[in-house]
Amino acid sequence: MLENEEPSICEEKNYNTLFRKFYEPVTKYIYYKCGNLHQAEDIAQNVFIKLWNLCATVTFSKAKSYIYTACNNLFLNEVAHQKVVLKHQKTVTDHTNYESPDFLIETEEFRVKLKAAINALAIREREVFLLSRIDNKTYKEIAEITGLTVKAIERRMSKALKELRAALGKEIKI
Repeated sequence: MLENEEPSICEEKNYNTLFRKFYEPVTKYIYYKCGNLHQAEDIAQNVFIKLWNLCATVTFSKAKSYIYTACNNLFLNEVAHQKVVLKHQKTVTDHTNYESPDFLIETEEFRVKLKAAINALAIREREVFLLSRIDNKTYKEIAEITGLTVKAIERRMSKALKELRAALGKEIKI
């Protein structure tokens, strides 16, 4: 070996030197970040495995920097992954609350009652209600469509809502 040439990490003796020198300090470094010794040891071990696999591309003089940077990046990746897992668990929990068989049956029963109540409205009130609530039209737009005044639309909508509340009881807030 030439005097200017760096030792190769691919030589087991040099790799073992790096491992003995940096494993404990880098494990502590990650432990201080995450507070979980088992996780810190796993991250450090994975980085040293990665270092062994990439030994030809990492120089001996840059090994310390590589080890600490790789450990930090792996820790940050695990944190980001954990956030995704928690977000997914939250959405799954939220969906399962609303997709229970009882909830689905109650929803379907209410939908049938609502449809019947809307169909029972007088034609004029039903027209205004559906234009407002289904087509999301403003009272002004409904007035233009029907050729009535905004006040007339307000009265018809008020009457439709009263009839729906009476038909559905306290089950609905319209």
